[in-house]
Amino acid sequence: MSFVNTETIRETIEDVGFQATLVEDETNEKSTNVCRIQIKGMTCTSCSTTVESALEALPGVQNALAALATKEAEILYNTKVVSYNQLIEAVDDSGFKAILTNLNGPRDLIKVIESIESRCFKAMFFPEGGGRESHRKEKIKQYYRSFLWSTVFTIPVFLTSMVFMCIPGLKHVMDNKVVNMLTVEELIRWTLATPVQFVIGRQFYVGSYNALRHGSATLDVLIVLGTNAAYFCSVYSVSRATTSRYFKSTDFFETSSMLISFILLGKYLEVLAKGKTSVAIAKLMELSPEASILLTLDKEQNLIGEEEIDSRLIQQNDRIKIIPVVKVASDGYAIWGQSHVNESMITGEARPVAKRKGDTVIGGTVNENGVLHIKATHVGSEGALSQMVRLVESAQMANAPVQQFADRISKFFVPLVIILSFSTCLAGTFHGYPKSWIPSSMDSFKLALQFGISVMVNCIVFDKTGTLTTGKPVVVNTWPSPLLGMPRNAEKMKGILPD
Repeated sequence: MSFVNTETIRETIEDVGFQATLVEDETNEKSTNVCRIQIKGMTCTSCSTTVESALEALPGVQNALAALATKEAEILYNTKVVSYNQLIEAVDDSGFKAILTNLNGPRDLIKVIESIESRCFKAMFFPEGGGRESHRKEKIKQYYRSFLWSTVFTIPVFLTSMVFMCIPGLKHVMDNKVVNMLTVEELIRWTLATPVQFVIGRQFYVGSYNALRHGSATLDVLIVLGTNAAYFCSVYSVSRATTSRYFKSTDFFETSSMLISFILLGKYLEVLAKGKTSVAIAKLMELSPEASILLTLDKEQNLIGEEEIDSRLIQQNDRIKIIPVVKVASDGYAIWGQSHVNESMITGEARPVAKRKGDTVIGGTVNENGVLHIKATHVGSEGALSQMVRLVESAQMANAPVQQFADRISKFFVPLVIILSFSTCLAGTFHGYPKSWIPSSMDSFKLALQFGISVMVNCIVFDKTGTLTTGKPVVVNTWPSPLLGMPRNAEKMKGILPD
C-alpha cells in the first residue's frame, strides 16, 4: 500500500496549472481540553443548571456538564480562547465555590514554599486520603449534627403543639397565662423554634442569598420562603397576644421547625446514598500506589540519590524506581532494567508481560520480579488509570432523557411557585379574582366559609322579629298529658284539638 504525502499533492496541483502553497494547520496543536471542577454549594437540579448556563456562556466553552450527584462539573473548552481561571471565575460569579481538581506537578510548588523564610514552613499534599472522600465524610457529619440538633429542638415543639393538649393535666399547665394572653406552650414553642429557624437553618439563608444575588431561584429559596412565612406569622400572632388581654393567638412554629428537620434528614440520607455511588471510583483509585521512589540525577544523568514521595507528587519526566511486587506509579516507559508486569487491570490477562528498556508501562499495574527505572510521561489526569476513573465519573454524570426533561422543568418550577404564591396573596388582598369563579348560588362570604377561610366581620345586622334559630326543631322538655290516660275523652275531643 502506497501513501500520498503533502508534497506530492502540491506538485500535482501545480502540474495542472494552479499555484499551491502548503498552509500549516494550527489546529494540529492540542487546542481543546477537558477539565473537571469540584463545585461546592449545589443543592438541587436548578443549581446544576445555573452552573452549566454560566459556563456555556463563556466564549470557547464547547460543552459543560454539572452533576449534582458528584458535585463536579466537566467542561470541554478551547485553551486558546478561555483559561482555567476564567472557568473558575464564572462558577464563583454564579454563586458557587469552584475548585480545580486537575492538578499536575505540585511538587515544585511545595519545594518553593518549604524553601522560603529559612525553611520554617512545612508543606504537604492535602487532604490526605483523597479530597473527594474526605469532603463527603465531612458533609455527612455536618448534616448529621444539624439534623440531630434540629430534632432536639423540634420534638418538644411538636409535643407541646400536638400531644400535650390531649393530656388533661399537662393541658392545664400549658394553658397558664404568662403575659396577658400569651400561654406557657406558646412561649416554649417560640423559644425552641427560633434557633432551628436561624441557627440550624442558616445554611438555607446563605444558599438562597447567593442564588438570588445572581438571579437564580433554587430549592433554598423555597425553603426560606415557606419557613419564614410560618415563623413570622406565628411571631406576629404571639406578639399580639402578649400585648392584648382578649386576642387568642394561633401559631405555626411546629410547621417551620418540622419542615427544616425533615429537609435536613433528606439531605443527610442523600449524602449517604451518594457515597455508595462512588464505590466503583474508590476501588479504581486504590489501584494507584500511595508512595513511590523518586530517582535524583545529576546533569550527566548519573544517579545520585533516591527519595520516597507521595505518588500524587509525581511530575512529567520524573525518573521512578519500581521494585518487585510493587505497583507502577505512573504511565511511562522503561529506561533501565527488565522485569515482568501484570497488566490484568487493563487487558484482563493474568499472564505477566515482559518489560525491558524502551517498553511502555501503565500506572496501577503490578511489577512481578525485576527492578525497573521508568520515565513518567503521563501523570495526574493524563494517566490511563485516571482516564478510567474519568469514564466511570462521566457515566455517573450522564442523565437519561427523562432526567434531562425533569431538569429543564425544574429550572422554571421555583420561579413559577413564587409567582403563583404572590399572585394568590395579592388576589385575596385586593379581591382580584374573577367573579365568575364564585358559584351563582353563593356570595363571597359563603365561598370563604366553604374553604374555612377566616373572615374579618365588623358588624352583623339580623333582620329577625323573633328569636334566632338554626332552622332545626329540637325537643328540649316533656311533661305528661291528662289526655293520655283518658282515651274516651280524647275520642270526644278529637274535633276540638288541632291536628
